[in-house]
Amino acid sequence: MSVNFAKLEAHLSTRSYVEGYTASQADVAVFKAISSAPDATLTSVTRWYNHIKSYESEFSTLSGSSAAGEAFLGTEAAPAKAAAEEDDDDEVDLFGSDDEVDEEAERVKAERVAAYNAKKANKPKVAAKSVVTLEVKPWDDETDMAELEKSVRSIEQPGLVWGASKLVPIGYGIRKLQITVVIEDELVSLDELQDKVQEFEDYVQSTDVAAMQKL
Repeated sequence: MSVNFAKLEAHLSTRSYVEGYTASQADVAVFKAISSAPDATLTSVTRWYNHIKSYESEFSTLSGSSAAGEAFLGTEAAPAKAAAEEDDDDEVDLFGSDDEVDEEAERVKAERVAAYNAKKANKPKVAAKSVVTLEVKPWDDETDMAELEKSVRSIEQPGLVWGASKLVPIGYGIRKLQITVVIEDELVSLDELQDKVQEFEDYVQSTDVAAMQKL
């Protein structure tokens, strides 16, 4: 017959004997059911066991009945430590360790990807820009080219920066304005910019894009 150590430990935590106030046959019955010294973690059972062992030569003379001891004999006999070890064994998945490692690796990988995407999303976006060489033709050789250029440079808007310029002869004493401008592609429409330049009708006959290069 085996011993229900958990029940016995709870019982002896407030008592010195299985039944009554002296050693009895109830203690003997439980003692004999224990094949070896109980686990040290069962402090109350261990104290009781060592005490009853001192009566071992007198077991036959002890009074009382073994009936009370039978309450602690049953199928739930494994010591607490052994039971805990069995529980631990149940929880350990020897064949699932690789899956757990894989799951952890996938979790770490997902976190790194999320961090990278967040960093990439927060990184300032570099605006796409173009360098344009714009040619502006006057009406004739009497057009005030200084005023024409002044009018062109008066056009201001976000994403528009005027650069260097020069006058290029085109014949019959007429010179055209060739001017460089840097534009942000998302903010400035080149067609609209040409329309704005051509609104200076007193000076401008037409405009043309001589060159364009992405930065």
